[in-house]
Amino acid sequence: MKANNIKKIWSAGHPVLNGWLSVANSFTAEIMAGQGYDAITIDIQHGLVGYEAATIMLQSMRASDVTPLVRVPWLDPGIIMKSLDAGAYGIICPMINNADQARELVSCVRYPPTGVRSFGPTRANIAAGADYGDHADNEILCFAMIETADAVANIDQIVETPGLDGIYIGPADLTLGLTGRRFRTGFDREEPEIVETIKHILSRAHAAGIKAGLHNGTPDYAARAVQWGFDFVTVSNDVQLLRSASAGSVQRFRQLTDKPVTGSQPVSSGGGY
Repeated sequence: MKANNIKKIWSAGHPVLNGWLSVANSFTAEIMAGQGYDAITIDIQHGLVGYEAATIMLQSMRASDVTPLVRVPWLDPGIIMKSLDAGAYGIICPMINNADQARELVSCVRYPPTGVRSFGPTRANIAAGADYGDHADNEILCFAMIETADAVANIDQIVETPGLDGIYIGPADLTLGLTGRRFRTGFDREEPEIVETIKHILSRAHAAGIKAGLHNGTPDYAARAVQWGFDFVTVSNDVQLLRSASAGSVQRFRQLTDKPVTGSQPVSSGGGY
């Protein structure tokens, strides 16, 4: 089986830079896969992506060295197992709030006797290798998203789940879960109480011997997260990158030609995390 490059990067003591795909398009996936990311996650939860489109996107990234992951919509065995069968090298699962849910997540990612994953790696056998079934449990990554007050309260029990490789913090939902609408939603939190919670989750993950990931809006904040000790950082997504590049191009043209900006203005967020 083709080795998981994320694990190689971690073994060398380096953080992993992850890209994010919300648009259901194989060409977009191919472009992003060629830009130097270590990993790219296809977002089936908040992205405009279904299973068939995700499979084609996984195929389009195969020519690159990028490691493909999938964020599934929920803790649902069917889509978790199908995403792995399609060739994902890891699962990010949202809204894991307690140890029971973390154990269920792990069981969906691992084959018996460790878990309950059904054997049928239709595309994975081709994309990863004919010996996929012999090595998948050691190569496939399992991330539980920590993004609610319950998850924070239960963090020690969650991170101690056998077979869980890491946690992944969704800062927008985490802020909503901890403070309601007292603060704006979004990434790159600066509120001391949220930053303290993020660092607390990170420390509990590392104390349990697993990795920690964080979703970020900018490279600058991601670099800060790496300085804090995060092992896996996502920067922006395809929607935000396309929007910001387009807006910058239009604004520059208007400046040079002294024309007023018309049409819709950019919105503040490209999706919930």
